[in-house]
This record gives sequence, structure tokens and C-alpha cells, in this order.
Amino acid sequence: MEVYNILKSAHKGFAYLELGLVAAFLILLLVTMFGYSGKISKGLKKTTLFTMIFFHVQFLIGIIMLIMSASKGLDMGAVMKNADLRFTYVEHPFSMLIAAVLMTIINKKFKTIEKLTIPVMSLGLVAIALFVFAFPWARVFGV
Repeated sequence: MEVYNILKSAHKGFAYLELGLVAAFLILLLVTMFGYSGKISKGLKKTTLFTMIFFHVQFLIGIIMLIMSASKGLDMGAVMKNADLRFTYVEHPFSMLIAAVLMTIINKKFKTIEKLTIPVMSLGLVAIALFVFAFPWARVFGV
């Protein structure tokens, strides 16, 4: 189980980086949204790219951990009855998957448009909301 512990430490360590990137993405998105011109800056494009990359890395590490845990033989009936297990094995992975897909769409849109549009901004806010919902605050910060 040594590999699992390494992956768990990496997943937790990347979570701190992901929090910083999501905060930077949110700030730059709001600055662009409320800015006079609404032009998408290079900083926002790069922040979006790195946020998307880290979302994907985190998701891959998490999926590997999920498969390793599921191979132990989880009883899904018991998982769905327990709120903590349901969050860990169902809500967290699926919410983060949707957030990663949305960040990928946003990154693709930022390559083709020059000004921030309401649909793209809405996708960004939904991705951030899913991330905030699915982030395991208690496990990462020990609260």
C-alpha cells in the first residue's frame, strides 16, 4: 500500500496548488468581467491553462486512488448510506470531473475569443462552484 500513500500525499499536495490556481483564476476572471474592455488577458489565458492542467493531473491521481480503493471490494450500498463515504467515492470524483471538463471547455474558448462573454464567464463560475463544493476542506486543512 506504499504506492497508495504516495498518491495520497501527491493528491493532497497538489490540492494546495490547485486552490491557489483557482483563486488566481477567479480574481482574473472577475477583473476581466468587471473591467472596462472585457478583453481576455494573457495572464487569464495562462492561469486558465495551468488550472486546467492541474485539474487533469489531480483527477488522474484521484481516479487511480479510487480504483485502488475500489479493488478492495467496497459495498456500494454501505457507501451510499454513509455521508462521508458517499462524498469520498461518489460526490467528490464526479464533481471534480465536471469541473475539469468545464475548465477544458473554458480553455478552448479562451483560445478562440478575444472578449469575455457571459456564457463563458458563467461556465467559469460553475466550475469554481463545483470545485468549492467538492473540495475536501476538512481533510486538507485538518478542520
